[in-house]
Amino acid sequence: MILFPAIDIRGGKCVRLTQGDYNKEKVYGDSPTAMASQWEEKGAVFIHTVDLDGAKTGDSLNRKSIKKIAQQTNIPVQVGGGIRSMEIIEDYLSAGVSRVIIGTAAINNKVFLKDAVDKYGAKIAVSIDARGGYVATDGWTETSKVKAIDLVKELESIGVKTIVYTDILKDGMLQGPNFEELQAINESTKMSVIASGGVSTEEDIERLKSLNMYGAIIGKALYDGTMEFEKLIEGDQNAR
Repeated sequence: MILFPAIDIRGGKCVRLTQGDYNKEKVYGDSPTAMASQWEEKGAVFIHTVDLDGAKTGDSLNRKSIKKIAQQTNIPVQVGGGIRSMEIIEDYLSAGVSRVIIGTAAINNKVFLKDAVDKYGAKIAVSIDARGGYVATDGWTETSKVKAIDLVKELESIGVKTIVYTDILKDGMLQGPNFEELQAINESTKMSVIASGGVSTEEDIERLKSLNMYGAIIGKALYDGTMEFEKLIEGDQNAR
């Protein structure tokens, strides 16, 4: 299982939000690039970045910062937040980003999603952000009437290979992921599922591994020191 350190960027800075609330922000650093280098040094094999401004407004305000991370690190980088046009996808991929994650547009514009998947294949992933089992959009500010499990089946039929599943009510709360929902999602699809939201202990990670998840994104627990990335990597290597 791949462990993805998360770098959420707002106004050019590394931040974390609680339950996706833009009014509950904590700044952890002024340089996303330096943060990415730090995770790489600690043993990360893949980095997860989010343009929070882009997720909310659709404008990729932090694109330069994210492209810089891809260009200055030696490990793959995936990016989500405000990916709503082929131009943005092409710009990221040409800058060295390995995987682009479509969120809101995967709900609101299926034609765009299908075009992106047809053109770029496995380099396109979809973020499913759910609140109470229903898909949320626009930087988590809106909740749709689409059930997450139904969207999963539709995405698989379109040809999507990887999804990032986030339970918003768990995000930033350090209370553990929604294991039941993750298990149901993972068992319903052949797509690779990356768990996100609430991952805060080594026990959480072991349980996600037991569910055969493809990956897990870790955010607040790393920044607040609840978990040490080196120990997680060390434990993973010892297990092999």
